Amino acid sequence: MFALFESAFAKALLDSKQPIPVGIGAPGAVIPTRRLAVHRNNMIAGLVNVLKGRFPVVEKIVGEEFFGAMAGAFVRECPPRSPVLASYGDELPEFIAAFAPARDLAYLADVARLEAAHTRAHHAADVAPLDASAFATLDSSAINSIRLKLHPSVEIVRSSHPIVTIWAMNSGALTLAPIEDWRGEDALVARPHLEVEVRLLSPGGAAFLHALAAGRPLGAAAERALAECPQFDLTGNLAGLIGSGLARRIVLTDSSGPALP
Repeated sequence: MFALFESAFAKALLDSKQPIPVGIGAPGAVIPTRRLAVHRNNMIAGLVNVLKGRFPVVEKIVGEEFFGAMAGAFVRECPPRSPVLASYGDELPEFIAAFAPARDLAYLADVARLEAAHTRAHHAADVAPLDASAFATLDSSAINSIRLKLHPSVEIVRSSHPIVTIWAMNSGALTLAPIEDWRGEDALVARPHLEVEVRLLSPGGAAFLHALAAGRPLGAAAERALAECPQFDLTGNLAGLIGSGLARRIVLTDSSGPALP
């Protein structure tokens, strides 16, 4: 019976058109609809505040009032499914992409994707990145036998809009100014050490990291990047990967693929 009450109560909290659950009132108490409205408003306001904390740049771009209305609509459509609110809002970027009032801000959903990745990186497992010295003894001729396991915090967000620049200008990392060169940017989000880092990837860098994350050897990952961008710089990207602490393990394989001990 209690489970049925909980289910009815949850539905009524999310939808004011739902009937008042039996047993919510008490003799001489305030009208049940008003009592439930207080719970509903508190719940929605609390979850909107959770989203404000997770998507501060999105809120800054659209303003507090617009964000509050949009987040409130999201809460009603996508309530939490887990008691861990640190992950609440993972679906917000897709919601924004379909949210008609935000149609004129085509880049907003991708900025939200970047911010969602930022939170996930913050809460990713603490794993010590591989020291650069581990790469010193590798044989460059065996590039097709070398696979890299990336740090668990690594995420790549690709966009046809300059999302790294937009995010940086609205988070305080860069001075707010007109964007002269409006073109797509790929973001690297990672926390190899204490702080989450957001970096602009060079052309081909996203394809390279995606291929490595999928388990492809270095050679195949480089080929994938070169197919997308003929100017891809393998040496520079590999040096950046090592220097940024994005690798956590080197896996050597033979020609058939299985990992060697």
